[in-house]
Amino acid sequence: MSRTLKPLLVVAALGAAACGVPEQKYKAALDETSKAIKDGEGQKQRADACEAKLADTSKRAAELAVRLSELEKASSSASADADQQRQLAAQLAKAREKLEQEKVAASLDAEQARKYSAQLEQEKTALEAQKSALEKKSAEYEALATSLDGEIKAGRIQVSELKGKLTVRMAEKVLFPSGSATVSKAGKETLEKIAVAFKDVKSRMIRVEGHTDNVPIKTERFPSNWELSSARAIAVVRILQDQGVEPTLLGAAGYASYQPVAPNDSADGRAQNRRIEISLAAPLSALSPAAQ
Repeated sequence: MSRTLKPLLVVAALGAAACGVPEQKYKAALDETSKAIKDGEGQKQRADACEAKLADTSKRAAELAVRLSELEKASSSASADADQQRQLAAQLAKAREKLEQEKVAASLDAEQARKYSAQLEQEKTALEAQKSALEKKSAEYEALATSLDGEIKAGRIQVSELKGKLTVRMAEKVLFPSGSATVSKAGKETLEKIAVAFKDVKSRMIRVEGHTDNVPIKTERFPSNWELSSARAIAVVRILQDQGVEPTLLGAAGYASYQPVAPNDSADGRAQNRRIEISLAAPLSALSPAAQ
């Protein structure tokens, strides 16, 4: 009921009383009017309350809608973040697995490198020992080089030692005339000095080798360089024996032109190849079981 209804009802009741309406009916009508007024006011209050509640509810609904939208956005973002995190986690797992594989491979490579390094170190040690053994001159070499110092300085002989094998090399011109196997006087004097150094040899074979250049020879005595090189080696052996070298240790061999020490394409190279080499084999104690 509106706020203007109450005055209108009062006026109507007063009008009824003035027209001679009985008092009892008047009171009843007035009470009924008051009750209607109260009921109308109560309904108005309830209506106002409902409107306020509806407004509050609408406001809360709007706020909830905004919050829901925010939550949906946050949820969507969180879902995207979760997917991204899962992708990142998968990538990280793969990277970790690859790293472990590389770590294992690196460990194997390091182990192989250590083994290879150890092997190289062993080989280096062996090579250094071999080099030291090659460079180290024996007492026999020192004694021979000292006793033949004059011949060495005069360029008539060369003395070398390799792996325990001591070699005295003499050019053809020191010992023989060209195409001959007869030792010259100067050559015999040189061989006598060498024999003095070899007299005390007891445990080594003394091998005399004859070598020529590649120029062929064809005479009645020497049909080829084989015969010439062999005859020259035998001639040297005989002189060494005559000078007191133990004959059971002596040996002679001819190699013709097949073991050159220089190219045969020059006069100097051919001169170097025409030579006699006297070598002392390595002692039996220095040979490996396989070599013995």
